[in-house]
Amino acid sequence: MGAKKKPSRPKIFVTGESVLVDEVASVCSRQFDVRTRYNDVKGRRALPGSRSIRQTNIIPKSVLLAIEATNTSTEEKKKNLMDLDDALPLVTPILTSSVTVSIAEQATWTRFPQRLVGFAAFPTLFTNNLIELAPGVRTTRESIDRAKEVLFRTGKQVAVVQDRVGLVLPRILCMLINEACFALMENVASPQDIDTAMKLGTNYPWGPIEWGGKIGMRQVYAVIKSIHDDLGEDRYRPAPLLKQLASAGELWKN
Repeated sequence: MGAKKKPSRPKIFVTGESVLVDEVASVCSRQFDVRTRYNDVKGRRALPGSRSIRQTNIIPKSVLLAIEATNTSTEEKKKNLMDLDDALPLVTPILTSSVTVSIAEQATWTRFPQRLVGFAAFPTLFTNNLIELAPGVRTTRESIDRAKEVLFRTGKQVAVVQDRVGLVLPRILCMLINEACFALMENVASPQDIDTAMKLGTNYPWGPIEWGGKIGMRQVYAVIKSIHDDLGEDRYRPAPLLKQLASAGELWKN
């Protein structure tokens, strides 16, 4: 008799910004076959060393979960969600980044908002042990449970938080980086000294300037601006230096 064929693994579909898609796909590929689609028209190749990740322009209908990971372009995010809403069966939940757009707002873009579950898609954070979920007021228990199931299978713990722009950790982290940019503008200290003070004083893995470089200042600015637009509070005002770095597409180099 021939060798038994290995059972196929469930599929996950991930679409959005390349920096987020790559991070999410890499984590999910440990337990699932992953199909990816990038906002970039030119697209990206599958991540090196992973046979479980393949790029496609067609949304597969038979997936356990779809993930939308866009933070910096509301237009791209809305288009992706509408495409997913049209292509996927109603029973398929959509896990969508909600650090710059609340689930309440995203729900107005789709015909089936009950399947939407927000989460903290943010560079360097999806590889952490804890992932934040933010269901909307119309999100079903079945959608939340499916999202948890997928995350648990990748070894993650889940914290359910309220549907607020920035969620918890992305908001706090971006505030630190924004404040560090204000400190640099005011010549309070050098980038190296700011990072050293925070790493030694708080045991953070990186200082705020270094962390901003790893995340990408465009991502940080998108979160800070979204929170400021949402709440209108001066404490969330983006530092001019942060805006300049985001516009230039540059990372601060120590």
